[in-house]
Amino acid sequence: MVILRQRLVLSDGSTVDGFDAVGEAPGTPIGPWIPLGRGCVDITALNPPPSPGEVYRYFQTLPLPDLPTQQQPPGNALAGLPVVFYTDGPTTQTFTVDIRGFTVDIVATASAFTWDTGDGTVLQTTDPGAPYPDHTISHDYRSGTYTASLTTTWSGTYSVDGGATADVPGTTTTDGPSATFTVLRASPVLTNPFD
Repeated sequence: MVILRQRLVLSDGSTVDGFDAVGEAPGTPIGPWIPLGRGCVDITALNPPPSPGEVYRYFQTLPLPDLPTQQQPPGNALAGLPVVFYTDGPTTQTFTVDIRGFTVDIVATASAFTWDTGDGTVLQTTDPGAPYPDHTISHDYRSGTYTASLTTTWSGTYSVDGGATADVPGTTTTDGPSATFTVLRASPVLTNPFD
């Protein structure tokens, strides 16, 4: 670090040390730069590692996947039989970002799932579900056409320059493609086995 100074013309046309400044406007620099000192400064404190708040701001902008809503049976369903929901997208994502010259590794994990069934019911789960017969998420419908959708909540952990892992202090959400299907009412029909 080098510290320099230069004379400036005062409002009365003089300088603090009597340097000749006749005819110069106030505030005009006069004469050469004068060295005052030099030294070394540790700039580490001027660029501290990213704060949790900074990491969270980056976390909110990550290109996280929009997990799709899958339903079974595919296509039309039947009233009285449950519709199974699940998502088959990736539930863990790893990103490496540069924040002010620091390498920050972020691991995002889908930690909660909000299923809007389309008939006014909202299901909250902590797992992505699974297809039949291992299903964990299902819903019964009356006859009609419905559009179901999934909002995924992502939480995360991060480390700076390969250091200790910490939790990202907040979550973010993504909305995946919805699924529209029709629920039909099945009516029994008597038939003559001899026809």
